[in-house]
Amino acid sequence: MIELTETLSMEQCSRTASDALNFQALKERQRRMWMAGDYGHFAQYLAPSVSEFFAHLDIQPGTRVLDLACGAGQLSVMAARFGAIVTGLDLAPNSIEQARARASAENLNIDFVEGDVESLPYSDASFDLVVSLIGAMFAPRPTLVASEMLRVCRPGGRIAMGNWTPSGFVGRMFEIHNRYLTPPPEVPPPVLWGSEIVVRERLSAGVSDLKMTPGMYRLRYPFPPADVVEFYRICYGPTNHTFAALGLPGQAELRRDLEQLWSAFNLCSNGKTDVEAAYLAISAVRL
Repeated sequence: MIELTETLSMEQCSRTASDALNFQALKERQRRMWMAGDYGHFAQYLAPSVSEFFAHLDIQPGTRVLDLACGAGQLSVMAARFGAIVTGLDLAPNSIEQARARASAENLNIDFVEGDVESLPYSDASFDLVVSLIGAMFAPRPTLVASEMLRVCRPGGRIAMGNWTPSGFVGRMFEIHNRYLTPPPEVPPPVLWGSEIVVRERLSAGVSDLKMTPGMYRLRYPFPPADVVEFYRICYGPTNHTFAALGLPGQAELRRDLEQLWSAFNLCSNGKTDVEAAYLAISAVRL
């Protein structure tokens, strides 16, 4: 019995080590994906909806804010303008460089750090507000994301997220991506962070006053849908990554499918593109 127990223990340790290596490799692939393109340029068109999301955060001077998966720092910069003490963290070093340059241009003191939302380099209860807008939802282990957000938020502090929904426009765009490049089976779809049922499962044990509000994120571009697809291919990591994995015939089919999606949702008929993308705004108080 002792020998069998020891054998099982060794097998379990081996599987644990193997899983850790697999996720380490997955994280590196994700890091390269988000480094692809030009997120700083891509994010410029998202500014109006970022401002709308920010307005509901009610940030006061002196608030200790952690902006998770901060990208090029749009939300961090807005918070710092209001006198918050801001830390921004992102997996992609080129996004962190863009965020630092943006803060420097406005003479804002923001601590931008390259890091992983599943393993935050901060002590317990370090922040008054932990926020992520269309960012932390992409980490492959959502249970760790939830536990880390709860850990670094002080009791009585707030957690806020904005996440794409499964059935909204961006959820459908990711469905098209997945038809051409199958995601790892061990990783739950990121858009599950946009499901109210799933969010309650992941967060409700550590928070009170959990509120979830559906919203629309306006994606507006001064060019037609075909050019939007090309813009995403060049600038947006996930789309860039999917195109790069395909041969020319696959790229042509992917482009066709994405152009059809953007055209079907486009509210403009004047050579521009205006799409409403559903997202879920989450707000909760840390217990």
